[in-house]
Amino acid sequence: MSKHITPAQAAALIPDGAVVSVSSSSGLGCPDLMLKAIGERFEAAGHPRDLTTLHPIAAGDMSGINGVDYIAQKGLLKTIIGGSYPSGPSTAEPPLIWQMIASNDVAAYNIPSGVLFDMHREAAAKRPGVITKIGLDTFADPNRQGCAMNAAAEARPVVSKIQFYGEEYLYFEAIAPQVAIIRATTADERGNLTYEHEGAYLGGLDQALAAHNNGGIVIAQVKRITKDGSMRPHDVRVPGILVDYVVVDPDQKQTTQTLYDPAISGEIFRPLESFRVPEFNIQKIIARRVAQELEAGSAVNLGFGISANVPRILLEEGLHGAVTWVIEQGAVGGVPLLDFAFGCAANADAFMPSPYQFTYFQGAGFDASLLSFLEIGRDGSVNVSKLSFRPHITAGAGGFVDITARARKIVFSGMFNAGAKLAVEDGKVVVEKEGKLRKLVKEVEHVTFSGRRAIEQRQDITYVTERGVMRLTPDGVVLTEIAPGIDLNTGILEQSEFPLIVSDTLKVMDGALFVDRPIGLSLAVKPARSLAGACNG
Repeated sequence: MSKHITPAQAAALIPDGAVVSVSSSSGLGCPDLMLKAIGERFEAAGHPRDLTTLHPIAAGDMSGINGVDYIAQKGLLKTIIGGSYPSGPSTAEPPLIWQMIASNDVAAYNIPSGVLFDMHREAAAKRPGVITKIGLDTFADPNRQGCAMNAAAEARPVVSKIQFYGEEYLYFEAIAPQVAIIRATTADERGNLTYEHEGAYLGGLDQALAAHNNGGIVIAQVKRITKDGSMRPHDVRVPGILVDYVVVDPDQKQTTQTLYDPAISGEIFRPLESFRVPEFNIQKIIARRVAQELEAGSAVNLGFGISANVPRILLEEGLHGAVTWVIEQGAVGGVPLLDFAFGCAANADAFMPSPYQFTYFQGAGFDASLLSFLEIGRDGSVNVSKLSFRPHITAGAGGFVDITARARKIVFSGMFNAGAKLAVEDGKVVVEKEGKLRKLVKEVEHVTFSGRRAIEQRQDITYVTERGVMRLTPDGVVLTEIAPGIDLNTGILEQSEFPLIVSDTLKVMDGALFVDRPIGLSLAVKPARSLAGACNG
C-alpha cells in the first residue's frame, strides 16, 4: 500500500509542541515543500504550535530556498536548535528566523553540527546523551555562551560541563524527535528511499532512526514514486521500515538555483577544463599561499570563503588529484563547488553520510583543514560564528567546531582587515585606502576556535592574509611572512589591536603569488602513515 499523501495532509500530522528534526544543508536536500506546508497550515488554522525544530545543518538560505523561514512564525516556533542558519550579504534584509532570534520570539541555540548529529544517534539508541570534548573553551562551553544565541535560550541550557574519569567534558542531553522530515530523490510504494539525484546523503538516516525508535513519524519528501520492488537494495539509503509517509515535489531543486546537474550527484564526470579558475585578485593571492601549505597525498577539509578556491588553484597548477578534498556535507574527492553550490562536489570519489563524515572530523582522521576567519584574537582564537552588528552574515558555527577541535593542521584565511581598498601593481600589494574594521582584535566576539586549546594540543595553526602570514605559538601570534609592498608598521602592526610578535626570520612572501600567471606550485609528499602518530586525545 502506498504511503503517498499530500503536503497538507502531512503537515496536519504534526501535533502542537512536537520536536521536529529537519534534514537539509542550506538549499542542498532541503524539504522546502514540506516546510511551506507547515507554515501554511499554521497561517490557516493556528496549528501546529510551539514546535521545537532541530537542524544539524541549515534549512534554506537567502538565495532562493526559503526553508526554515516558512515556519519562522511567532506561535508556531518555540525553540530552534541549529548547527547553522541561513546567511547572506549584510546589505540584504535579515531572514525571518534571524529577526525572531533578535527579538527573542524564539529560543535559539547553535550546537556544532556534528554534535547535533551525535545527539540524534544517542536518542535513536535510547542512550542519555553525548559526552564530548568537542566545543570545550568555545561558545559551546557553558563557561562562555553554552550554545545560546539569545536571552530566551540562556534561560534553558542545553549543555553542561562534567567530570568523567578525571577529565573535563561537555554533556549534551539527547533529544528525541517526534517527527523527522527528510528528503530523497525516489520512494517506492513501501517508502524505501534512494538518493540518485542528490548531492549528498546528509543525515536523513540518523534523523529517521531517532524519530522512529522513539515512537515518532518520518515524513520523506521526494521527487517521484516508483513501483514496489523496482529498486536495487544496494541503492536504498533509508529503508521503508523507517518511513511512514511520502510527499512528492516533482520540482524540488537539487540545490540553490540548480534544478538538476548530474555531475553534482555523481552520475557523470565533468572534464577538468570545464571548471573555472579564479580571476587574478587579492583573494586568489591568498588562496595560492594557502595552497603552498599542502602536502601531496593528504586528505584536506575545506570551508566556505577564500579557501574554497584552493582546489581551483591546484587545477590551474596541474595538480588536481594530489589532494583529496573532504567536506562536511559528505563528498569525498572530486572538485568542491563554489557560490550557491558550496557543499556539493563534482566528480566525487564517494559520498559519506554527514554524521559519519563528522565522526571522521571529530577524531582528526584527516590531515589538514582550510577555513576562513572573521576575527583573530590575541590568544589565536578565531571567530566565524557571530558578528552582533549584522548577525545574519554568518551561518553560525556549522561544522567548524567539530572540524577544528582536534585537527592536526589548520590554515585560516581572510583579509587582514575589513573594508580596505587594495590593488596589486608590479608584483606588490598597494593599500589605496585603509579599512575601518579591524579583524585582529584583543578578544574575539565569539570563540568558534580556541587558541588556548590549540596550544595545549600542539595543533599546527597558520593564518594567511593578503598582507602576511602568521603562526600560532605558545608565546602568541607570530608574523612570519610579509607581502611585497606592505609596510610592516603602518600596514600590519598598527592595524592590529594587539601586539603581533615579529619573527626574527621574517621573510617576504613568494613573489610568484602576486603575478597573473601560474606560480609553479610544487607540493611536498605527505609522510607515510604509521602507528607512531596514534593517540587517544
